Amino acid sequence: MNKILVKTIILFLLFGITSCSYKPIFLEKNYDFQVREISLTGDKDINRTIQNKLKFIKNDQNNKKNYNINIKSTKKRKIVSKDSKGDPVKFEINILVEYKIISDNNTLLNNKIEKKNIYNNDSDPFKLEQTENIILQNLSESIGDAIISSIINLDDN
Repeated sequence: MNKILVKTIILFLLFGITSCSYKPIFLEKNYDFQVREISLTGDKDINRTIQNKLKFIKNDQNNKKNYNINIKSTKKRKIVSKDSKGDPVKFEINILVEYKIISDNNTLLNNKIEKKNIYNNDSDPFKLEQTENIILQNLSESIGDAIISSIINLDDN
């Protein structure tokens, strides 16, 4: 009886895992534009995440629009609150990304995106660094999605 139950559970798990058709919104979607060149200055971690977002843009059409994007990113971390001893309790991380979308040597869009997040201090420096890296990754991905959306909106106009 146990062998039949275990085999049935494994079979249902395999069906559940293989039948899932999850795909990220901006991944493997064909657009009517292509990002030809990305120029990056500023924080390397933010830029790497945004560049990874933008390099997945694919275009199978012949009449595609080509864009160059200049990105400048900065990251600031500050103490938001302290305890009675003066030790930090909460931090705020602030990411500012300025970007230009250029086509045929004409600047089509010059925009800034700012994202913030407040998080608690951790007594373990390693855990605090991991938390900051996760927050930085999430905010950078959100900014990358916003840049893609702004390019899509350019094409609608």
